[in-house]
Amino acid sequence: MTILVTDTGFAPDDWAAPIVALNDARPGVGIDLAASNDPLELAGRLEDTPLIRVDFPSFADGRGFTIARQLRLMGYKGRLRARGHVIADQYAMARRAGFDEVEISADLAARQPEEQWLFRADWQAHDYQARLRG
Repeated sequence: MTILVTDTGFAPDDWAAPIVALNDARPGVGIDLAASNDPLELAGRLEDTPLIRVDFPSFADGRGFTIARQLRLMGYKGRLRARGHVIADQYAMARRAGFDEVEISADLAARQPEEQWLFRADWQAHDYQARLRG
């Protein structure tokens, strides 16, 4: 079972359509994007893609943050989800990079409860520049 983390806390996954690999992408379905994929492969298909789920193979692998930023700069306005080894400490960075939500396992949710994620939910206020100004 997976759990979605948003700025309001934990929620069940409400996505009902299929999520397919990039090679099987077609209009109206979600796309699983590996950290090794080039987001430019989605050029021209972003409007037809309601959800892109970017994989984080380890919590030390930050390529997913770069992918999210590139997708947003390319004009992607759909739902952008981080999946895999994202920890609560990385939630603010995920939101700043352009992710709407983070998909975590029930096991990770037990180790890092909702309060730890909510602590970082005010992601616009918890950055280096805001701390300098405050």
